[in-house]
Amino acid sequence: MSLDQMMEDEDARTNLIVNYLPQSMSQDELRSLFSSVGDVESAKLIRDKVAGHSLGYGFVNFVNPSDAERAISTLNGLRLQSKTIKVSYARPSSDMIKDANLYISGLPRTLSQPELEDMFARYGHIINSRVLVDQASGLSRGVAFIRFDKRAEAEDAVKHLNGHTPPGSSEPITVKFAANPNQARNSQMMSQMYHGQSRRFGGPVHHQAQRFRFSPMSVDHMSGGGGVSGNSSSGWCIFIYNLGQDADEAILWQMFGPFGAVVNVKVIRDFNTNKCKGFGFVTMTNYEEAAMAIHSLNGYRLGDKVLQVSFKTSKGHK
Repeated sequence: MSLDQMMEDEDARTNLIVNYLPQSMSQDELRSLFSSVGDVESAKLIRDKVAGHSLGYGFVNFVNPSDAERAISTLNGLRLQSKTIKVSYARPSSDMIKDANLYISGLPRTLSQPELEDMFARYGHIINSRVLVDQASGLSRGVAFIRFDKRAEAEDAVKHLNGHTPPGSSEPITVKFAANPNQARNSQMMSQMYHGQSRRFGGPVHHQAQRFRFSPMSVDHMSGGGGVSGNSSSGWCIFIYNLGQDADEAILWQMFGPFGAVVNVKVIRDFNTNKCKGFGFVTMTNYEEAAMAIHSLNGYRLGDKVLQVSFKTSKGHK
């Protein structure tokens, strides 16, 4: 065995992945929780590269393998706030495990997270799963994500469950790979964001959700043209309000890509500072996919902001 392999083997016995962390938990809190078991060499909370919010998982590397083992036995299943954390050995990164994240839609609203995992468990080892919940009602939105241990397992689940009708449901579910904005196959779409359609938004935006106390700002400064109605020939235009000033096109692509075909995205920037002015637009081809994206992302917390997402309506389209 080479020295590299020995070191990798040693690392495999001390390096842990921690899933289902509460959104508010900091890296320091993660470190201090695991330091209660033994000497921690490093602790890393994984955050969204663009928006900076916690993605709900992290890595903890212990000095001694025996402490790592004890951390699994004592901290796995621990309840923190409303979450039950999952602690297991981390795996070295490889192509076998990349892109094993699935997006599921059309689920029965009554389906719980454990029931979702039961449905998918036969196809492989599930690393984590998430059912999107409506923040106002607490009910499932019928949309979920599941990450498998290996790409092949995720492919197996897509093959068997896409179009499958769950027991007690009348509708088939859709199971597909979650869009990965970093993949080369999306580069053509990415380039479309910056060309061609970026100047066509005009007219004030009418927002129907009365429960928010903001006055939607006019975007007349963008062009002299008239407003684009929600169902323009090139797609359905979605308005996103309350973005952070560091938001960019990539974050909109990441958020809306999993729901369906995105034609165009645009973040409105301050002319002088080039910072986001707090709102943007996404155009999607398909009405059902656009409606599902709005349904799932309105009220979504991005960093320290709660987003407001609706169909854009222009003058005369009240």
